[in-house]
Amino acid sequence: MKRLINLHPDRGGRLWLGLLPFVLALIAYLIASAARLADNPSDKLLPSLASMGAAIYQMVFIPDIRSGNLLWWADTAASLIRLGWGLGISAALGLIVGIGVGITPLFRAGLSPFVAGLSLIPPMAILPILFIVFGLGELSKVVLIVFGIAPVIIRDIQQRVEELPTEQIVRAQTLGASTPSLVLRVVLPQVLPRLVDALRLSLGAAWLFLIAAEAIAATEGLGYRIFLVRRYLAMDVILPYVLWITLLAFAMDWILRMLSRRAFPWFGAGSARGTA
Repeated sequence: MKRLINLHPDRGGRLWLGLLPFVLALIAYLIASAARLADNPSDKLLPSLASMGAAIYQMVFIPDIRSGNLLWWADTAASLIRLGWGLGISAALGLIVGIGVGITPLFRAGLSPFVAGLSLIPPMAILPILFIVFGLGELSKVVLIVFGIAPVIIRDIQQRVEELPTEQIVRAQTLGASTPSLVLRVVLPQVLPRLVDALRLSLGAAWLFLIAAEAIAATEGLGYRIFLVRRYLAMDVILPYVLWITLLAFAMDWILRMLSRRAFPWFGAGSARGTA
């Protein structure tokens, strides 16, 4: 008799098991929505799929009267641009500073405590400061994302660099490698897949900081729209937007995972759980 821990589903089984919680959640929502609407047809807390579909159609295909934009796509584009800048800058800082601090004792002594201190500051606590210093435009939103995730990525990359076998560093120096050559040929190839993993783990926090910044000071964006319509209890708009954000985050995570597999097929190849 096989133990539960040794049972492994095939590809089709993994697909169905992955879909099962979503299907159960949808069924639970439909039952709860039908029950509330039966008691009160004008109930806004759990709108029907038909009302959500009508709201989505309005925002996806019908231009806004005041701006002339398709609100769904305008909000999505605005949020993705901000998020892209925040993730890109954070990845660059994480890679450059993380490798520098991890490989160079002088940089480690000077910057490691500072980066550790930054990573412990709650980003939402400095949001008012960012708005005062950088204004209410795009820069403050991007800076919040960078401030929220860059120190964490830096510390992760630093740890990965410090975990590299000392023999590799010693042998490279014995063969005459300079510090830049050692970084480019020994450290960087082994750290890049770790950077992709760090970005994947930071996606949730990046979306959180983006939505928070848009909710306070923005004229378009997914977070702005959610907090704009909440005063009208427009759950038929809020719920689709939340689901759309979830799908975008899932798609970004999937893209990063595929990028890691294609660009670094050797990374995690020896791990039995490398498919996660």
